[in-house]
Amino acid sequence: MQQMKKIAMIPARYAATRFPAKLMQQLGDKTVILHTYDNTVSTGLFDAVFVVTDSDIIFQEIRSHGGNALMSKKNHESGSDRIAEAITDMAVDIIVNVQGDEPFVKREPLEKLLAVFEGDTEEKIQVASLMQVMKEQRFIEDPNYVKVAVDKNNLALFFSRSVIPFPRNQESRPVYYEHIGVYAYRKNALLNFTNWEMTPLETAEKIECLRYLENGIPIKMVVTEYMGIEIDTPEDLVRAAQLLS
Repeated sequence: MQQMKKIAMIPARYAATRFPAKLMQQLGDKTVILHTYDNTVSTGLFDAVFVVTDSDIIFQEIRSHGGNALMSKKNHESGSDRIAEAITDMAVDIIVNVQGDEPFVKREPLEKLLAVFEGDTEEKIQVASLMQVMKEQRFIEDPNYVKVAVDKNNLALFFSRSVIPFPRNQESRPVYYEHIGVYAYRKNALLNFTNWEMTPLETAEKIECLRYLENGIPIKMVVTEYMGIEIDTPEDLVRAAQLLS
């Protein structure tokens, strides 16, 4: 069987609503985006790793340190669209979307994600993503944390900012999963995704992966331990610096 070509793409915007220029903030001896890039490369899982960006500052940051960076040709609403443009003419089988604000990327979660496709000769799985068990009630109830409900085969049933499942039966003890926004896709699945219109549930929840479910594409969910700290606010950067030291 022919070896699958696997690449990691790190979509990186300079502007961010809650924390402008967060990817260029200094974290220890490197910027956030350089940590993300270097740690993704050092997993050793990929044939190539690219940062794909609309920012000349981020482009130069990666290139000046010997990394691979691509400039987007168009303006894009989402990281998925940015990646799709970049991979359209690449000979590649599996693309892993690593968020630029995840400086503590580790090998194990990404390895588990890629393993989903290894034995899937019939290509039944088109998209896979990560989730982790949520324990704290305040996070379960927080709409900034996207929850996912899965079936017995760990295929996603629904993603929501609401509490899912809702504990109507107070004696039941459901497991709550947080969706971690790291995806792996087959090339055609990603290209199809970006050609579809936004869907009603996606629009309501502001969760883009609902577009796959609404178009009948299952998403295989993989349980992992958390990948570190996602940099969304200045407070996250402080916590990340403490973790680093």
